[in-house]
Amino acid sequence: MASIEPAEGGSHKKGPGVKKAKKLSTRIDMTPMVDLGFLLITFFIFTTTMNTPTTMDLFMPKDTENEQEQNKAKESGALTIMMGKDNTVFYYEGQLKVDETGNNFKSSTFKEIRKVILDKKKAVIADHRHDDKCEEIRQNWKKRFPADPDWEKACLDRDLVVVIKPNEEATFKNTVDMLDEMTINQVKRFAMVDISEVENELVKKSTGGQ
Repeated sequence: MASIEPAEGGSHKKGPGVKKAKKLSTRIDMTPMVDLGFLLITFFIFTTTMNTPTTMDLFMPKDTENEQEQNKAKESGALTIMMGKDNTVFYYEGQLKVDETGNNFKSSTFKEIRKVILDKKKAVIADHRHDDKCEEIRQNWKKRFPADPDWEKACLDRDLVVVIKPNEEATFKNTVDMLDEMTINQVKRFAMVDISEVENELVKKSTGGQ
């Protein structure tokens, strides 16, 4: 608040019969403004949401020395997708075969890989055999998602496993895009695994690398 205070010395006459006006000084009291400033700072501290970093949770396979434990998935339902530089995509079904018996290492693109995944999913469903384990999966799915009209089909693609293997030249965006494909195509079982030396050599040779 502002206050007006009389200057020291009071009033005095200048000449006969003439009274000089008092000198006044203006002083602004800043105390209320300081209090208001602290109130505003406190308000914004409690009402402002701090930005948190955006992260992605990845479920990585557990390390194990037991090779049989790593290969529980049926070969017929396994699809391995590899990514290299310049947005290149490669894949093979089952175990990798690059010898005199045949070659199942194939090239694809990000536009075409969706069809590869869907075709593999259809093939796995066609080979499905119903059993007690499948019935257990169906009932659990029905409990978790009671509104899903396709709960009876929950276990038909249980043998489908997609393994994603980007090499050191693949971009982070390519990896995220491939993970998005798993969600879009409703792939229930997938994992991101380190690419092997043999696979990496094939990818680099196919992309013109060393």
